[in-house]
Amino acid sequence: MSPARRAALVASVLAVVLGASACDALPGRRSSSPTTSHVAEQPPPAGEESLARYYEQKLMWKACGNNDCTKLTVPVDYADPGGATIQLAVLKVPAKKQSGKLGALVVNPGGPGGSGVDYAQAADFIVGKPVRERYDVVGFDPRGVGRSAPITCLSDSALDAFLSFDPTPETPAQVQAFAANARKLPDACKAKGDPLLPHVSTEDAARDMDILRAALGEKQLTYLGKSYGTFLGATYAGLFPKQVGRFVLDGVVPPDLTSEQVNLGQAEGFERATRAWAADCAGRSDCPLGRSTEQVMQGLRDLFATLSDNPLTKTGDPSVPELNEGWASLGVGEALYDQSLWPDLNDALRAIVDDKDGSQLMALADRYADREHGGGYASNLMQVIYAVNCLDRPEPSSLAAHAAAARAAEKVAPTWGAFIMWSSLPCAYWPDQPTAPPKKVTAAGSNLIVVVGTTRDPATPYEWSVRLNDELAHSTLITFDGDGHTAYTRSNSCVDDAIDDYYVDGTAPKADLRC
Repeated sequence: MSPARRAALVASVLAVVLGASACDALPGRRSSSPTTSHVAEQPPPAGEESLARYYEQKLMWKACGNNDCTKLTVPVDYADPGGATIQLAVLKVPAKKQSGKLGALVVNPGGPGGSGVDYAQAADFIVGKPVRERYDVVGFDPRGVGRSAPITCLSDSALDAFLSFDPTPETPAQVQAFAANARKLPDACKAKGDPLLPHVSTEDAARDMDILRAALGEKQLTYLGKSYGTFLGATYAGLFPKQVGRFVLDGVVPPDLTSEQVNLGQAEGFERATRAWAADCAGRSDCPLGRSTEQVMQGLRDLFATLSDNPLTKTGDPSVPELNEGWASLGVGEALYDQSLWPDLNDALRAIVDDKDGSQLMALADRYADREHGGGYASNLMQVIYAVNCLDRPEPSSLAAHAAAARAAEKVAPTWGAFIMWSSLPCAYWPDQPTAPPKKVTAAGSNLIVVVGTTRDPATPYEWSVRLNDELAHSTLITFDGDGHTAYTRSNSCVDDAIDDYYVDGTAPKADLRC
């Protein structure tokens, strides 16, 4: 299961609902002439003087529908600030109340690979009304993502084959075949030779975010990060603690986790979330897999095993000849990110059990991968996620070690353990390896950082929020006892009110708040 990927799709879906490309004028409204931002110049932080020309740049804004967009120039390689540059797409949704405006709130939906531009465009849905009134909501596509020099190595059909491959190899021959498939994306990226490829780590993106802060005229960064966006935010806080303003990190990925720890944590998180869905399904008279939680869990595992050997040919999509275990796993995983999709999952499984019709589950898999019906992908999410993750955490190269880790994970997560433990193998073959191991962030000297964790979050287990809260020097934890991925603006007024008050009034949430 790709780490913390679902929040990015929420952003994409909302962008489609709202319509329009975020950095082009919407139909019926002409873009105005570009205007230069007039903000208080922010010098580079101590030690970053070589980057002065980036920190001092003036943003040229143009109207994009009802919003404003621009490009931010950053160096490809921070070790060579005088070398090649790229431009990052930035979108600003103006505060509804310009009088009494509190500044800019920078947002990131996760991924890695989620579009901050699309996410900001959905500002009415992603922040509370009081926040929306008082802040400009600003999103940027991180380097390598979306509209910001996107990393794309495989064709659409090759990506289809890569994602649908048998995800749980068992025999030596299957393991070797899986390894050969795992090499396809890194080999394609190496052959393409994109000079940006070695420079799309989370630390690179965090440095970009500080340049954006300065270009927006903000002395400190006010930030909302969800899912992987918490990893980005925590990394930023570690690099620039004095520049941390009002920070909310919702659905945490701690920066000090190893690849194996991430995989095992997610395996346990998805197993927990699957059991919550299974208990709900079992309580319904039309549940297609059983009448008890254990029956439903075993029924799902049996279904995956059956599809591994006997894929369904009825997929509802001519570009996908078979619904196999790979696509089915993505489809089920998609529904676990939001409990509002549980009825869709039940319907999809019922269609398989009753009619051998995999079209509904395939539609969920398409949503997971940001894939379009009939073929093609709406974003480069499923490729750049590897480009970033593989630079952030070293991956063991031994196939025997991966097989042993998969067997161990199956003991605590029999449904998802092997799938997730094998999923990061492409990073073992990545052309550019991490230059430093994962490290703990304390952000000593920062303002208060609000950490939010959901007890049955599949992709970012609650324990990770507890971990980061314990590691940070100045933070507080909000616990949401609920299902699905992340908490703020999803379903709970207790969470929403506490975060809205923090952003608008600077009021710290009640210590150890539980909602």
